[in-house]
Amino acid sequence: MRIALLQITSGIDPAANTAAIVDAIGAAKRGGADMLFAPEMAALLDSNRSRSAAAIVPESDSAPLAAFREAARDARMWVHPGSFPLTAESDPERRVNRSLVIDDQGEIRARYDKIHRFDVTLASGESWRESNTYIGGTRAVALDTPWGRLGLAICYDLRFPALFDALGRAHCDMIALPSAFTVPTGREHWRVLIRARAIESACFMIAPAQTGSHEDGRTTYGHSLVVDPWGRVVLDMGEEAGLGFADIDLQLVADTRAQIPVLDHRRTIGEAEIF
Repeated sequence: MRIALLQITSGIDPAANTAAIVDAIGAAKRGGADMLFAPEMAALLDSNRSRSAAAIVPESDSAPLAAFREAARDARMWVHPGSFPLTAESDPERRVNRSLVIDDQGEIRARYDKIHRFDVTLASGESWRESNTYIGGTRAVALDTPWGRLGLAICYDLRFPALFDALGRAHCDMIALPSAFTVPTGREHWRVLIRARAIESACFMIAPAQTGSHEDGRTTYGHSLVVDPWGRVVLDMGEEAGLGFADIDLQLVADTRAQIPVLDHRRTIGEAEIF
């Protein structure tokens, strides 16, 4: 399977971001990719709730999503366009951070809402409270593609092994992790956590990332990664925006699980006893 990862510096204009992603779909197809993966909030990265409000709509009304579906259909290529900020169906005053997978006919094959919201205060002075705006998802999601089973996660989910345990037990061959990691956390945690999740789930981790200085004032780490089931880095895109390609051999998933059958050895463990 040949995959393409889009590393982008998304801004506050959904139309401009959408055009860049549609162009990337075409370029990925010309580069021989079977599937394109884009980062978290690829179509709109704006921490200003008031300014972004006009662009936050229900999934059925999303112009970027309609454009990506058309582009996937025209290219006859599967597309994972990262994640979108959308109006929550359960509360129109709140939002969801939703990841979708589109097949080569332009049909939506899976939806996943980010479970773990990024509520942190860093020593650098950065403070984020996603729970003020976003409703968290409640379920793990995986889907079957022509190449293998794909699990879905988003950015901060990376820090929570229980989600990856669920995707591992679902025998995912790949897990997509669209992200917009901060620079301080990216430097220390990005690579080591992605390698750990690949090893413990014995599958490929596909992690397209935002990069650089954004219009809303934040800076993201970049370094989109593909890591194989043995924990080896197949692709690291550094800090430059652009399109990267990786050829992945899904037979490595079966080979790795045959050598170290971690999925068969997993046990359900209750709460720790404290003495």
